[in-house]
Amino acid sequence: MDIKEIAKALADGCRAGAAKVRENLDKLYADDAVSVEAADMGGQGRETVGKSGIHGKHDWWESSMEEHATDVVGPFYHGEDQFSLLFDVDVTDKDSGKRMQMKEIGVYHVKDGKITREEFHYAVD
Repeated sequence: MDIKEIAKALADGCRAGAAKVRENLDKLYADDAVSVEAADMGGQGRETVGKSGIHGKHDWWESSMEEHATDVVGPFYHGEDQFSLLFDVDVTDKDSGKRMQMKEIGVYHVKDGKITREEFHYAVD
């Protein structure tokens, strides 16, 4: 797959929901892909390596947050090896009951037909 096919598949999958996101993780990501958050989430550090680790991040998110709506804008391309997506998310933290709206930019690096790195940019309080 080329970068535009990968970006479209990822964006479409994010719009489709959690099951498609998981399927795309297995299909579109390199085995040793790296995921980097803007801040330490849940005391696990900012960086996660490997598909199984990234699946673990999704496990945490799904068990911690109730998603009411997610809007995905993009993809936006940067050269031949990067693209980004803009996420607008409405969630409730299951522990606190606090509902919040978040904006997040995901930057994705592609090499040899796979996503090798994702970086998430968002406001950190």
